Amino acid sequence: MVSEVSRAAGRDAATHQSDTGFHADTTVTLSGWELDNPVIPASGTFGFGKEFAELYDINCLGTFSFKGTTLHPRFGNPTPRIAECTAGMINSVGLQNPGVDEVLAVQLPKLQSYFHKKVIANVSGFSVEEYAETVRRLDECDQIGLFEVNVSCPNVHGGGISFGTSPEAAAEVTAAVRKVTRRPVYIKLTPNVTDIASIAKACEDAGADGISLINTLLGMRIDLKTKRPVIANKMGGFSGPAVFPVALRMVYQVYEAVKIPIMGMGGVSSAEDVIEMMLAGAAAVQIGAANLTDPYICRDIVAALPKTMEQYGITSLREIIGAAHRN
Repeated sequence: MVSEVSRAAGRDAATHQSDTGFHADTTVTLSGWELDNPVIPASGTFGFGKEFAELYDINCLGTFSFKGTTLHPRFGNPTPRIAECTAGMINSVGLQNPGVDEVLAVQLPKLQSYFHKKVIANVSGFSVEEYAETVRRLDECDQIGLFEVNVSCPNVHGGGISFGTSPEAAAEVTAAVRKVTRRPVYIKLTPNVTDIASIAKACEDAGADGISLINTLLGMRIDLKTKRPVIANKMGGFSGPAVFPVALRMVYQVYEAVKIPIMGMGGVSSAEDVIEMMLAGAAAVQIGAANLTDPYICRDIVAALPKTMEQYGITSLREIIGAAHRN
């Protein structure tokens, strides 16, 4: 349990005063859960936080989304899984994780020793039943602040088509998960669609408390020497600074389509990017690929936010959410 003293210390840390007397309030709220700041390392780029906790105090973060968890353990895809790109990277890790039972029995108890805030549980599945059962088991853990449900996975009972490419399939997963947890449910959407707003709206109508976007774009590289795809799976998820304009556009579109909060992500790598994403409509912002090139990036963005807010005359981050739609 987080003590009242710890909560008070967190509130104090989230209100910053510069040498000029400028006050910057970095606090944000996700479905009633107040965060000291909007900076959240994205699932798949931060593990369960242990390696980063050895480098700096990760309690400076708003929270983080832990490694994508499935009902059963997964070894992941064959190697090579990573390909470098201009202004980004392609990965096809394949949801490698120890499975929900080990996450509950081993990983989350360990997490308590170095991270003293609630975390985001990222959940994946290959059938509606798998999603629901994984969330049901994790729901017993008080460390979880909300669920982030990744619907970019292939539906094994639907011909392998991703749940997230169909409003009906995304809504079915949303409704099933909503029934088995008392916590907020955020649906993480794939950008590999023609109308992301309609899918977000279908999730909202099915009971989602929020939306996370974007997941990775689909990309590939070919080795000129071997004349074969670099990734063993041929294609993988493209992420990094190059995708930021696409992510920003989709956050902007979804903000106009739904009334629930949005966690924006995709190519974010600076405090300026965080603010731009919030202007488009994000209530909080996740940082993904940048963690893999600079393990201190999230810490540094948190530290840079107050000065960047002062530079642009922003006293409260909550007040700028969606401001680009009003100006």
